[in-house]
Amino acid sequence: MKYKDKRLHVLDQRLLPHRVEWLCCSDATCVAKVIRDMAVRGAPAIGVAAAYGYLLAAHAAIAQGDDLTVTTLEPAYRELAAARPTAVNLVWALDCMAACLRTVESLEGDERLRRLSAEAQMIESRDVEANLAMSQLGAGLIDSDSERGWVLTHCNTGALATAGQGTALGVVRDAWAAGRLRGVFVDETRPWLQGSRLTAWELQQESIPYRLICDSAAASVLATGQVSWVIVGADRVAANGDVANKIGTYALAVLARHHGVKFMVVAPRSTIDRDCAHGGAIEIEERPASEVSEIAGRPVAPEGVVVYNPAFDVTPAGLIDALVTEVGVVRRPDRAGVARLFE
Repeated sequence: MKYKDKRLHVLDQRLLPHRVEWLCCSDATCVAKVIRDMAVRGAPAIGVAAAYGYLLAAHAAIAQGDDLTVTTLEPAYRELAAARPTAVNLVWALDCMAACLRTVESLEGDERLRRLSAEAQMIESRDVEANLAMSQLGAGLIDSDSERGWVLTHCNTGALATAGQGTALGVVRDAWAAGRLRGVFVDETRPWLQGSRLTAWELQQESIPYRLICDSAAASVLATGQVSWVIVGADRVAANGDVANKIGTYALAVLARHHGVKFMVVAPRSTIDRDCAHGGAIEIEERPASEVSEIAGRPVAPEGVVVYNPAFDVTPAGLIDALVTEVGVVRRPDRAGVARLFE
């Protein structure tokens, strides 16, 4: 995404890899829509987009002659926060913006806008820096092994999902550059196919060897003994280390444990929700039935089919070997380990 001249330009990820089109948002309502409709996706990227959406709402308030306060922008805050309920980075970024505005409400309107703009840019730049730090830390966990030189990843966790080079896919990039990988198995990741459409495309751009697989092939791939790590991102991490991520992640964690494959979660510290005691308290977004019953707008299921379409699942902390953040790695994460990341 690119913010310029009071406009947020968003690469429409729904059309990749075959079409490259940009959407232009001039208000918070439009930003909320592109988040909700998954034109922009990935927890860190959603947070950055929400911050700029809040900034656009601030510009609109000034243009309308309203006093620029947290109260004035509360409707925009609520609209943006409701766009995707599971990814905690969205609300985290909005809270950062609101806290910034609260501290400068005694200043002139133009100065408040300047401070808000600087805060949104800081949220974006911090994500870039966090990506680099996580990538290096995660790559350091991967040993060079000619027999088990492949990793497996799910969904899309690269540059398209963040402001930087990615979370889990950032680890893949750094591990490949360090000569620690032979290649990547990429889950297609139904129903939105973020793996086949986006992750495969990103790996092609980087000339990193990969093999695209259907989700149900993961068990067979792990059984071959070629994979050393399953590496995924996260949309919310509970205080006890449970992780909400793209649907199918929990199944991969179970399969990895059965086959003796290590399981790594890579996410910025802003993804950790210390107010959420455990994974059972995480709100799981359920998305429209058409995402499952149709492919590219064409029905593939009987008319009137009843669909259950949760966008995320929760992986218990006990199945996770490493939680990688920009401030450190927690092995076998638990409540105490997660808390140490904030000391």
